[in-house]
Amino acid sequence: GVQGTVSDPRVAVSYEPDYVPVVPPKMPPLPPEHLVAVLQTSIKLDILEGNTGYLRIDHILGEEVAEKVGPLLIDLVWNKILATSALIFDLRYTSSGDISGIPYIVSYFTQAEPVVHIDSVYDRPSNTTTELFSLSNLLGERYGLTKPLIILTSKNTKGIAEDVAYCLKNLKRATIVGEKTAGGSVK
Repeated sequence: GVQGTVSDPRVAVSYEPDYVPVVPPKMPPLPPEHLVAVLQTSIKLDILEGNTGYLRIDHILGEEVAEKVGPLLIDLVWNKILATSALIFDLRYTSSGDISGIPYIVSYFTQAEPVVHIDSVYDRPSNTTTELFSLSNLLGERYGLTKPLIILTSKNTKGIAEDVAYCLKNLKRATIVGEKTAGGSVK
């Protein structure tokens, strides 16, 4: 069958005549103290020897959530990372996220102008392609183009995180170190 031909046990074929796409619920308003708690459990930050930043993100936020927590992220995380001379960006445990978060992350490691084409993502069910571009306006400052950026990956790096790593490597902005990823990118 299909699995034997493709040699991938994750491949499955099904037919659903009454398929209705699931729309994720909107994020309910959370008080600031709850937002801080959520951020602290999904983001790890450390400044290592030699002024090297270490940033681990376990979930990539989408545009809607990023707009709500952006100022908190800048204050609690990003402003501490900016002063470092290199960054280790740990995506080894990142297995979830929202596609709209890709341009936000990638843009912090590119220049403001000109806007750069980051990626094209094809969605088979809707037969549409989403073009992703860097953002010229961001909260906070950009990390810069010359500071070393190392992205850590593992077999647990999935989906959106794989695309973030791919985009930054493709833009020649990052060096990828680690295991082969899960192979479930948004492509």
